[in-house]
Amino acid sequence: MNIIALSNDTRLAMPSAATIGCFDGVHRGHQRVVRLLTEQARLRGMVPTVITFDRQPRQLFDPAFRPQLLSTPQEKEACLKMLGVEQLVVLPFTKAMAALPAETFMREVLVRQLNARLLLTGYDNRFGHDRSEGFDDYVRYGQQMGLEVLRGDVELIDGETAVSSTVIRRMLTEEGRVDLMPEVLTRLYTLTGHVVRGEHIGHELGFPTANLKPDCADKLTPAGGAYAVWASLDGDDHRMPAMMNIGVRPTFEGHRTTLEVHILEEVGDIYGRQLTVAFVKRLRDERRFDSREALMMQLRHDREEAKRLLNTQL
Repeated sequence: MNIIALSNDTRLAMPSAATIGCFDGVHRGHQRVVRLLTEQARLRGMVPTVITFDRQPRQLFDPAFRPQLLSTPQEKEACLKMLGVEQLVVLPFTKAMAALPAETFMREVLVRQLNARLLLTGYDNRFGHDRSEGFDDYVRYGQQMGLEVLRGDVELIDGETAVSSTVIRRMLTEEGRVDLMPEVLTRLYTLTGHVVRGEHIGHELGFPTANLKPDCADKLTPAGGAYAVWASLDGDDHRMPAMMNIGVRPTFEGHRTTLEVHILEEVGDIYGRQLTVAFVKRLRDERRFDSREALMMQLRHDREEAKRLLNTQL
């Protein structure tokens, strides 16, 4: 897949079929749009092209905003490539870009620079400075500049709720529903980071943990609690059963959120290595225990439950 950082000099020679959006998570709804895009591009002899942004648009106007990404840029690129996208155009989302009316953006960026001959929008996608414009306006503008405009269909969860990045974030942050991710993302939700030194509390309890520092500070961390997860090291395909705790360790008067992974296989010293966890199911909320012994009893129960859940996926 060819990745293009849009500049004033960008001029694409081959006609493209394009769609535009953040595509955070490349969830099931995004996948439906992209599959339709690649199908239509193939029928018309065009290059299937996804146009996205170098940041979440809100970050331009609110520097303190933390986007809670469902996918890192690298993960998004990998997902789009697997779906058959041949060009990924990354727009520098500046105030000048944000101020462009939809018609100007279509004419100057899509047609003149990216040689787009087909624009496929999501069912509720709007772009351009004046968000009061919609699909019918885009069709009318496109007719004036030789740009065909089509719209994709909505993708629903259980026939009711539209799949969206906002809905998925709510699932993860409010209830820790990582078990729903294979349905809405079509894959397990993952976090990747490096193992850093902690306070060795887990080791003292008989449950040594790897303390994970995420490589992407903006990637969403699910709700606090204990989880059954798969763990893998340094990008290796070998996945190991593990359990993970996200929280402040209230039993030990903690105040800083930590991500601790107890791998159920012998792995030796892994400090400094890259660790990826794939979330399978939330086991319980994080809570305070009256004693170390009560916590250890719960951890033993968590370990058995994690083994049971992960064995069903072997």
